[in-house]
Amino acid sequence: MIDLSRSALILVDIQNDFLPGGALAVPNGDSILEAVNALSRHAFRAVIATQDWHPSHHCSFSSQGGPWPIHCVAGTQGADFPEALTPEPITHIIRKGVLQERDSYSGFLDNDRATSTGLDGLLKGLGIDRVVVCGLALDYCVMATALDAISCGYQTDVVPEACRGISSNPTATLEKLEKQGVRLKNLNTF
Repeated sequence: MIDLSRSALILVDIQNDFLPGGALAVPNGDSILEAVNALSRHAFRAVIATQDWHPSHHCSFSSQGGPWPIHCVAGTQGADFPEALTPEPITHIIRKGVLQERDSYSGFLDNDRATSTGLDGLLKGLGIDRVVVCGLALDYCVMATALDAISCGYQTDVVPEACRGISSNPTATLEKLEKQGVRLKNLNTF
């Protein structure tokens, strides 16, 4: 059994712009909400939601030469959590991608691989030694967060049924995660 009192659930970027109808929708992204809400009802020490929180001229936007459409602009409805995500279990929010000149896929570090979001310090301060990661998109921000969690020394689990990726086939991403030491867990494990 997993000691949930020393574990944190990390909900990665479950935001309106990443759901169907959003500016950068993950295919079937809304299909994870029931599983995510079920996970968040367990007695984790902390439930931490990451949130893309971009300035209006962020470097990742295609209008600024980046690869993505404008999405998750700070303070907009697209950056908000969806109404179907149960908010009560969330104990902390980590906002990422907040600097105009730097993106952040991981919940731990900006893409420069040097600037911390504060998540590692928060987890250490709470006495967390294991993280369970779920959310959007599996092949980008979920993977980056899980791999950084391993690098920071946390036992790291990903719950595939509570994740969706841009790619319709998650096999390569899940294999990469497992090779790096991430364990894949079923929802009924908790």
